[in-house]
Amino acid sequence: MTAVDVEPAVPRVRLRYIDDVNPAMRLAAAMALTTPLIITVDWVSAAIAAGIQLVLFAIAGVTPRLLLRRTWPILIAAPLAGLSMLLYGKPSGTVYWEFWVAKITDGSIELAVAVTLRVLAIGIPAALLFMRVDPTDLADGLAQIWRLPARFVLGALAATRLVGLFVEDWRAMALSRRARGIGDHGALRRGATMAFALLVLAIRRGSKLATAMEARGFGSETTRTWARVSTVGPRDVLLIVLAVLIAAVSLAGAVWAGTFHPVWS
Repeated sequence: MTAVDVEPAVPRVRLRYIDDVNPAMRLAAAMALTTPLIITVDWVSAAIAAGIQLVLFAIAGVTPRLLLRRTWPILIAAPLAGLSMLLYGKPSGTVYWEFWVAKITDGSIELAVAVTLRVLAIGIPAALLFMRVDPTDLADGLAQIWRLPARFVLGALAATRLVGLFVEDWRAMALSRRARGIGDHGALRRGATMAFALLVLAIRRGSKLATAMEARGFGSETTRTWARVSTVGPRDVLLIVLAVLIAAVSLAGAVWAGTFHPVWS
């Protein structure tokens, strides 16, 4: 018998200073970083935040290739959002181009740049901070650190674990329908019937899982114990501090440059 050569697994890129941070604290850092950026629409604060984020993520080990692979939907959505603001944003100043309701002016150009940078400044850290998060670790942190109700956290964790089964269920249904000769005609009708079948399957599976969890005491109101203790360390605190500082510096830069524009004004 000849030995079968097994190709070595591709090593997983490890992000320094990020992979060791508690997932619940990553969520808190993302909220502390992005929430202040939502209250203003200007390009200065977004540019400052995006620039600092790219530098810090580069220090953490995010390469340009990894950045493109993990954030390509955001890199596509940001220019599209800016294009809509460019054509249909509030007109002001000099008019450079006009066609029916579309109008490019000084105000729409500034708004387009601000929206594009803001989508990048909000989306990139959210995508990279949660690039590799174990749902169980996140649930442990939400329940033990954030003190969220265990019933809600465990239910959300169970639902997250079942999300990956949807793709397999869809593939299995497609193959079974094709084997029966009923899956090769009418793409729209086939998709609608398969979506309904998947909905029925998800409801049945969810009901069975809920009953099983109730039977095992997951819905009890008594204080429960946890298999793994979720703690907060110096790196967790440092990440929160960095997020707050980035948001503060960005807003301060916008105020100093005179471009601070609250969304309610």
